[in-house]
Amino acid sequence: MSTLSEPRRPRLLPQNRKLRHLKGLSLRNLCFAPAHRQTADDAVIGRSPHGHRAKLEALHESGSLVHSRSSEHLRTDALRSSSSDVLRPPKARRTSLSLGSTQLNLQSRQKKLEELVEATVGDVFFTLHVTDVEDPVYISEVCERSANFDFQFFDMSNRQPSISRTHRLTIRLWAKRPKDAWSFLLEEIIDLRQLNFIGTLLDRRFPPNALVFHLEDGVYSFDFPNKISDPKQIPPIPTSSYNALMKLANLESSIEDAIETQKHIMHQINNILQEDPPDSSDMAQEDVKVANAYVSAQQRANAIARRKRDELRESLANRRAAIAKGREQQVEAEEDIANNRQQLEASKQLVEQTERQIHGQRRRICSELSEIFPITPIPNAPPLSFQICNIPLPNSVYDATIARTISEDTLSAGLGLVTLLTKHLQFYLSHHIPYPLYPYGSRSSTRDDISHLPDSKSTTRDFPLYLPRGGSTTGQWRFEYAWFLLNKDIEALCASQGLKVVDIRHSLPNLKYLLYVCSAGSEDVPERKKGGVRGLWLGRLMSRNSLAPPSADGESSRRGSTDSQATLHPHGDALHSPVKENGASVEGLSLPFAESDVNFTLRTKGLRENVA
Repeated sequence: MSTLSEPRRPRLLPQNRKLRHLKGLSLRNLCFAPAHRQTADDAVIGRSPHGHRAKLEALHESGSLVHSRSSEHLRTDALRSSSSDVLRPPKARRTSLSLGSTQLNLQSRQKKLEELVEATVGDVFFTLHVTDVEDPVYISEVCERSANFDFQFFDMSNRQPSISRTHRLTIRLWAKRPKDAWSFLLEEIIDLRQLNFIGTLLDRRFPPNALVFHLEDGVYSFDFPNKISDPKQIPPIPTSSYNALMKLANLESSIEDAIETQKHIMHQINNILQEDPPDSSDMAQEDVKVANAYVSAQQRANAIARRKRDELRESLANRRAAIAKGREQQVEAEEDIANNRQQLEASKQLVEQTERQIHGQRRRICSELSEIFPITPIPNAPPLSFQICNIPLPNSVYDATIARTISEDTLSAGLGLVTLLTKHLQFYLSHHIPYPLYPYGSRSSTRDDISHLPDSKSTTRDFPLYLPRGGSTTGQWRFEYAWFLLNKDIEALCASQGLKVVDIRHSLPNLKYLLYVCSAGSEDVPERKKGGVRGLWLGRLMSRNSLAPPSADGESSRRGSTDSQATLHPHGDALHSPVKENGASVEGLSLPFAESDVNFTLRTKGLRENVA
């Protein structure tokens, strides 16, 4: 609570000051005189810690809360000490002039000053006591090394009414010098109604051990008179006239007469009611009507409750049926799961086997492609110089130096082989290339349907993989861009197999690396499935039939005729019967596979592989 801007007049009347209004306490001009003997409770306090609980235990152990010395005893001790001082011989008055003597050095002067300061400062805490309460209602913190103390504010409004509403309290101060033990300093019995309002602590000369009380409305003390400003002088307010006062008096008397008349009438009504008891038949009829209305309402409520009950029963029945049906379906599903578990395992094994077979077939195909399109290094050439099918192909660079060794036709032929191999690899590896390729030998081309080109005509999106005639600059640029698109397709195939291309300009090295990785593996390369190209067997049969003499009409059976179809029909006897050559039967011309259960003809089905 601030003490610099206090009101000039207190808000609390003296008779209204209670302990709950006390917010803080201050001590001014600490003084240890008159000294008194150190009692047992002082020694206990000197050994106790600074905590509130420890101080309270120390006060209990020493019994000072009950048997502490009162202010009367302290005054008696002061008189005794003063009387004993009279009997003693007078001592020489101590002077401080010796401090300025040149004989003492600076250290002794500093020591003297420290002793004087230590004699005037100390450590202090206080306790608040209320009548009929054994323990203190509040124990303050310990303020150290000072002569003027401002203790922390506290709140006593949340205590029980017997404590917070009292106006008498006892304040006990305990002090300790820096090198001494705790001692009982002061006890004051305070009546808050007798405090004097001082307003502020500034410009005040307090006596020794002066107590200052901080209440809600300002600062109070016993050591100074009241400092209350006079009430403000305001102009007199005109009062009511005599006629107005008489009118108010007449109105008041009229009101009192009306109240008396009301009481008299009420008394008469009560007497009449007591003499003539009222007829209760009408009231009974009203009660019957009310009861009938209540019965009707209750019957309607019962009907609504019955309908709701029936609906709930029906809903519960439907739910039970749905639950039973769901359980049956769950049982059927569990049976299906149990029955299909073995089929699932077989399907998983079949999928794994199929994946292994697909991987093996890809290895075989890539190995065969490596043999069909051999990519070998060029002898006596720089590193990363390769040729495909003995046709050299540079790494995306065709300048005058390379043109001396590789002609334009050779370059176009090499690019055509690379285009053919790349286009077929996309099908074998099951990965679509971003730029379509059109292998036409040395006149192959590619198409860009992704990039944004300035001209949207369809012809401008086709780029040749061969050098243009006449040395056109635009044609040269289109050829180089087509070669770039071919390299991007090779890079896409490598990325589909998890390969990282270092330089996309190396067409043949990247393609050879792709074929090498796709054909690599720890297992042997699987062989081609039996029952391969049936067109070869057709040619063999036709070559055998060509040795036979012409028919009776002078013509041999032509391809696709009824005789030929009869010879090749799988369900006919002619397929498995020996073929006659020059009127004699030729054995062993039947197909090495049986297709009695398949309606199959070479003319309609063509080439097939892996037919079970």
